[in-house]
Amino acid sequence: MNYEHLKKEDPEVYELIQKEAGRQKEGLEMIPSESYASAAVLEATGSILNNKYAENYPGRRYYGGCVNVDLVERLCQKRAKEAFGLGDNYHVNVQPYSGSPANLAVYVGLLNLGDTIMALRLDHGGHLTHGNPANLSAKAFKFVHYEVNAKTETLDYDAIEKLAFEHKPKLIVSGFTSYPRIIDFKRMHEIAKSIGAISMVDMSHISGLIIGGVHPSPFPFTDVVMTTTHKTLRGPRGAMIFCKKEYKEQIDKGVFPGMQGGPHEHTIAGIAVALKESMTPEFKEYTEQIIKNTKALAESLMEEGLKLISGGSDNHLLMIDLRPFGPGRGIFIEKALEAAEISVNKQPIPNDPSPPFYPSGIRLGTPAVTSRGMKEQEMQKAGKLIARIVKEFALTEMPLDREKRASAVKEFAASLENHPTIKEVKSQVIALASKFSVPGVD
Repeated sequence: MNYEHLKKEDPEVYELIQKEAGRQKEGLEMIPSESYASAAVLEATGSILNNKYAENYPGRRYYGGCVNVDLVERLCQKRAKEAFGLGDNYHVNVQPYSGSPANLAVYVGLLNLGDTIMALRLDHGGHLTHGNPANLSAKAFKFVHYEVNAKTETLDYDAIEKLAFEHKPKLIVSGFTSYPRIIDFKRMHEIAKSIGAISMVDMSHISGLIIGGVHPSPFPFTDVVMTTTHKTLRGPRGAMIFCKKEYKEQIDKGVFPGMQGGPHEHTIAGIAVALKESMTPEFKEYTEQIIKNTKALAESLMEEGLKLISGGSDNHLLMIDLRPFGPGRGIFIEKALEAAEISVNKQPIPNDPSPPFYPSGIRLGTPAVTSRGMKEQEMQKAGKLIARIVKEFALTEMPLDREKRASAVKEFAASLENHPTIKEVKSQVIALASKFSVPGVD
């Protein structure tokens, strides 16, 4: 990206962007919800379309001068349906600002406040907007949560079906934020239909994998499908809602005016570019390599003696269970890996004995490093470096006293600055990462 005007007008912001570019370039970005948008996506997202207000939908705006943004939005809708192989039986709304308001727009558009929704528990892999008590979704609707099987740490569809018949929800959500296995969307749809419920899929994490043909698709049977547009899709931060035609009016009203005002047409342009990129042979190769890389990373970690939730992964992410070292270690390992230039995120795991901010697991994945061109060999190396950090620092004690937790984490982070193991691993990470360019940065 050329920041010549920003450098002149606001050198302070310019310098912060350059520091972030350096961080992304020299480290390993292994948070599974992150990847790299192309230079073309970034240019479209940062374009003069930012200037245009366009409340409502193409052809019926509340503002004049929308002739070109109408074309942009319709092009994005057309490409979205093409990318997922959809015909006229599906409608797509490309206006949601992000995944969280998009999920709420679905609930608001299709249900009455207080209606019952079924979804996966947060600590078992669900999202905040799938009815976490702290989220608006749980305050506005009644949620019944299913869980993964305690032994296999995978979905038990028979148990889900039994729970659905017991509670008769109006809507059942599948598709998750921290689930490393293939999802049987057809079975989830059949469960919903057996009790007269609407079936909904949140495919935010795996939409790119679905386009690439490496994960089963929720189409053509699922009633409503939401996805964010970054993650494995590698677009800007926005969202799309697909629905069967009979739900079109309700979904559109749920988005506007139900949840938001004027759409961000510059973001929609960026989504359109990302969707065009997703329909190329190169994108398919990228998604295939994501799966290969995740399996190689999982094998490397398990060879080092680390425990993975469900024993591995079928998609782009995996989770390390740190309970063998003791509860609440996730935040320490996140900090230690970050100090070594490896970005992951602390993560609650199924039946976690610790609170969400001090969980007993970490979540990591391969979309970003795959976008840089890394393959199985690099993932084997990364796994060994991650395991070295985990095994050295996971024995750090987490105070039981809540008031002491924050200070303990702060003291731990400060102790890493000159730690010899951190320095050694960091140098190896930088050496590895320097061999690969960063899309949108280099």
